[in-house]
Amino acid sequence: MKRKAGQDPSITAHWRPATQAIRGGSARTEYGETSEALFLTSGYSYDCAGDAAARFAGEQQGMTYSRLQNPTVEMLEKRIAMLEGAEACRTMASGMAAMTAVLLCQLQAGDHVVAGRAAFGSCRWLTDTLLPKFGIATSLVDARDPQAFQDAVRPETKVFFFETPANPTMDVVDLAAVCGIARERGITSVVDNAFATPALQRPMDFGADVTAYSATKMMDGQGRVLAGAVCGTEDFITNTLLPFTRNTGPTLSAFNAWVVLKGLETLDLRITRQSENALKVGQFLEGRVPTILHPGLASHPQHELAMRQMKAAGTIFAIILDGGREQAHGLLDALQLVDISNNIGDSRSLMTHPASTTHAGMAEDKRLEMGITEGMLRLNVGLEDPQDVIDDLDRALRAVGL
Repeated sequence: MKRKAGQDPSITAHWRPATQAIRGGSARTEYGETSEALFLTSGYSYDCAGDAAARFAGEQQGMTYSRLQNPTVEMLEKRIAMLEGAEACRTMASGMAAMTAVLLCQLQAGDHVVAGRAAFGSCRWLTDTLLPKFGIATSLVDARDPQAFQDAVRPETKVFFFETPANPTMDVVDLAAVCGIARERGITSVVDNAFATPALQRPMDFGADVTAYSATKMMDGQGRVLAGAVCGTEDFITNTLLPFTRNTGPTLSAFNAWVVLKGLETLDLRITRQSENALKVGQFLEGRVPTILHPGLASHPQHELAMRQMKAAGTIFAIILDGGREQAHGLLDALQLVDISNNIGDSRSLMTHPASTTHAGMAEDKRLEMGITEGMLRLNVGLEDPQDVIDDLDRALRAVGL
């Protein structure tokens, strides 16, 4: 492919995020296409056997196999890295593939992880179930308290792993404080930034070493494909993460990469508008429901911290009803516009009951320890007119006596 401005650091270094989201990483073929080319190929041919040997030996530039490199995937990786302010990025087949790889690639038996207690159910399965199988210990802490990370550190601690905002409790982590503790101790900080994306929050600006994503969420943003990504230094991505992914194969398909590339072009527009919509919906619900967990509202205990770290509070928040599962399910069943769905980051408004969906695999005592009660509902506010979403919620709330 012909090298163009989208990959020339002397040019791209001066681009602002909105430009990076459209043109970052792009490379055109000899046909001069304006939209990124979609390379649906599993392998590549060589002019001679010597070229094949040279590429596998790392002595010649070029691609060898789509488990390792693909032109469309490479464009996406370069674009995400630029938006993140990272040296490099590696994409994967899903968000959970990214979370699994970013932990296992750097840990071994005898190591220790300090992880945020509030997390997506599958991330808690990694820390609670998978890592111990390999002799890797985990301490779960209230990530809202930086001192909790400090107190949990052991000589064998290798990683801090946490979400901010957390799914679905919307706990906010003080990035500068926690990542600072990690740096002082030589510990790698890994931040799941899926709720915010680099459009709203760049953890590396606050000292994070690695960021991990479910690009299925806001980066695609329209509920179409699965994708994951990990960003970090060139050394970490090439020498720590890549050997793991090369040999285990959590590869992102070229088609899915192309779809996410298209999603990134409108990421800032979508997440900005959806954040505005979510705040309007949250303001309607405040006072109408017993508890609302929305970092964009002054009532959130970490509102000021969230606004220091984030451009906006994002599209997702939670409410808690006093009537338990029966009332929560009743509200969901009364919705006419908002879909019942466990996905997030979609342009459509979606609502789910975490205790019976995203966190159903966790024991009840662990859910309660996180703050996930039977009355909790998580809401992703989309791009519809926010008044229509409010009207739908108002109707559903009245149906369950609120």
